[in-house]
Amino acid sequence: MSNEQTWLPPVTETLVQRFPAYPDVWSFHPSERWVRGFVDGTAVVDSHRQLLVWEPRHKVPEYGFPLEDVRTDLLVETDAPEGDLGYYRPRRPPAQWFDLHVGDRVVKHAAWRWPAPELAGFLGVSWFPGVLDRWLEEEQPVFAHPRDPFSRVDALPSSRRVTVSRDGVVLADSDETVVVYETGLIPRYYFPPEHVRFDLLAPATTLTECPYKGHTTGYWSTADGALDDIAWTYGEPSTDVIAIAGRIAFYTERLDLTVDGVPA
Repeated sequence: MSNEQTWLPPVTETLVQRFPAYPDVWSFHPSERWVRGFVDGTAVVDSHRQLLVWEPRHKVPEYGFPLEDVRTDLLVETDAPEGDLGYYRPRRPPAQWFDLHVGDRVVKHAAWRWPAPELAGFLGVSWFPGVLDRWLEEEQPVFAHPRDPFSRVDALPSSRRVTVSRDGVVLADSDETVVVYETGLIPRYYFPPEHVRFDLLAPATTLTECPYKGHTTGYWSTADGALDDIAWTYGEPSTDVIAIAGRIAFYTERLDLTVDGVPA
């Protein structure tokens, strides 16, 4: 578990380490799921043949919908927004932004056209929270961003001794964690709440959502206010990771983590 990873074999001309594929160019993968996006009960997207589109070197995909599967009659060209609209947006400047007009409601910067000329026949439509009202894949509500079919998420109970501390003060210590392994990300350790020092934490108002795990139901900062949103929980997570229900995970990049006594 050491950061040096000295136990790994050498990388040579005939042996390399495999990493998740994040190409340096635009990439896509076809999807035949029935995908719909709604505003005020109006299906502004209704498609059975969209693309998953990845920007160069980017982990999170967006759906690219054929123009004829989007209510383009409700779209109006608009200028680029001022500032950053959020993480699950196009990271490279689009060729064109669109506002969405449904009745008296205007949804700003709801859709875009990518700068890649090969994608001229497709539009991105935002899944970011608070833009469209809801999304469905088949009849299943989905949110945050489309799920990557090449990404795997596993929640595994573990008896390894895991501690999280800050400046030598232990915040959590347990040999009964559930470890979430997600492709391309570091492991997350979810602690039983009885093994967490809540007296060193203070409730925060932040709530987030993940298409793989669900909606968080609580966040905590350090009690002294030095570190915000350092821990979180999913009260009712998605079925695939139900083992983390009610458990507490930590933003360990900002803290000190040990696994079986070894810094990780």
